[in-house]
Amino acid sequence: MFRAILIEKDDHGYRAGVQELDETRLPAGDVQVRVSHSTLNYKDALAITGKSPVVRQFPMVPGIDLAGIVEHSGHPDYRPGDAVLLNGWGVGESHWGGLAQKARLNGDWLIPLQRGFSAAEAMAVGTAGYTAMLSVLALERNGVTPAHGEVLVTGANGGVGSFAIALLARLGYRVVASTGRPEEADYLKSLGAAEIIERASLSEPGRPLARERWAGAIDSVGSHTLANVCAATRYGGTVAACGLAQGMDFPATVAPFILRGVTLVGIDSVMRPRADRLQAWQRLARDLDKNLLAQMTREIGLAEAIPSAEALLAGQVRGRVVVDVNR
Repeated sequence: MFRAILIEKDDHGYRAGVQELDETRLPAGDVQVRVSHSTLNYKDALAITGKSPVVRQFPMVPGIDLAGIVEHSGHPDYRPGDAVLLNGWGVGESHWGGLAQKARLNGDWLIPLQRGFSAAEAMAVGTAGYTAMLSVLALERNGVTPAHGEVLVTGANGGVGSFAIALLARLGYRVVASTGRPEEADYLKSLGAAEIIERASLSEPGRPLARERWAGAIDSVGSHTLANVCAATRYGGTVAACGLAQGMDFPATVAPFILRGVTLVGIDSVMRPRADRLQAWQRLARDLDKNLLAQMTREIGLAEAIPSAEALLAGQVRGRVVVDVNR
C-alpha cells in the first residue's frame, strides 16, 4: 500500500484527496520508483482544483515532477537503487504522477539524478528550474550575451521567473524583473534582479513596435505581455516563450520579426528529448547557486498540497513548493 493524492471525477463531482492505494493499481511501466519528493507546479494546481481540463483520464495521481529511488526495473538503463528524476512526459495528466509514494513509469522518461543534487533539491528546481534553464540555453544559442544589454524576465515571482533571474544574474546578465507584486522587490533583487518594473506596463494592449530595450527576454505570461515584450526587443534579439499565465492568445503583429529580426523561441519542457534534458540539468548543476534554493523554496507534506493548490492559483505562492510525499 502507498499514499497518494487521487483525483476522481464521477457522478459525485470532481474531487482530490489523499488515499491509501494498492500497488496493483499503478499503471503500466517498466520502472517502479519509490518517490521521495515531488513538487506543486501551476499545472498540478489546475489538476487538483479542476479549474482547467489538465487531467486527461480518471482516476489520476497528479504531479508532473518526481525524484526517488528505483525499486524494480525492466529497463536496461536502470537498476534497483538508482536515484532518478522525471519532469513532464504527460505524467500527472495522462499517466499517474509524482504526488504519491510510488510511481510506475516508462524508463525512457527518466534521467539520472544529477550529481550534487539531493532529491529534495532536484524537486526544488523541478520543471520550473529546468524550463528556465532551457530558456537561458535558447538565448545563448541565439547569441544573446551579457554584452548585448538587458534581459527581461516576466512572471518574475513564479517558479520559472525566480530561476530565470537567478541563472541569468549568475551568468552576468543585467536582469529586469516584471511583477504584479511590487512588495516582493527585495526578494527579486536578492535573486539577482537589477531593476523591478510593474506588470501593468506590459499587460495592456500596446503598439506594434515600441522603443527598443531588451536584448532578450524570458516570458512565462503570454498574451499582451508577450506581444509587448516582442515589440520592445532590440534588433536581432531573442524572446523565449515558456508560459501562458495571462493567456494563450498572442495579439501581436509581425513587425518585430520582419523589421527588427527578433526571434521568438517556443520552450517546451514536457516532450523534450533526453539529450536536451541532460544538458539542462548539467548546466543547472554548474550554474545554479544552490544557496538560493532555500529562500526560493517552501516544503510541505502530501496532504498540504491540496489547499496549497488554491493558494498557488490565487498568486499567493512565491517561488517553489517542494512536496515531501512521506510527510
